Amino acid sequence: MLENCILLSLFAKENLNRMSEQQLNLYDRLINEPSNDWDIYYWATEAKPTPSEFENDVMAMLREFAKNKKREQRLRQPDLEY
Repeated sequence: MLENCILLSLFAKENLNRMSEQQLNLYDRLINEPSNDWDIYYWATEAKPTPSEFENDVMAMLREFAKNKKREQRLRQPDLEY
């Protein structure tokens, strides 16, 4: 879904390069295990509580990122870098 593509790709661009190996594994699990993309979106935006198996520091980072406190314009995915 477009909302997650934008949210997760911008989050990844801003955070992946400074995440630990453990955090990268948690992020990988988050984006690959839930069968419903809407669940990730609802958890990140705090519309629904995050299940305990996904409640960790990466989810906390994603929730904080989703708040967009800097009021950045987030209308599209970042360009691919080669």
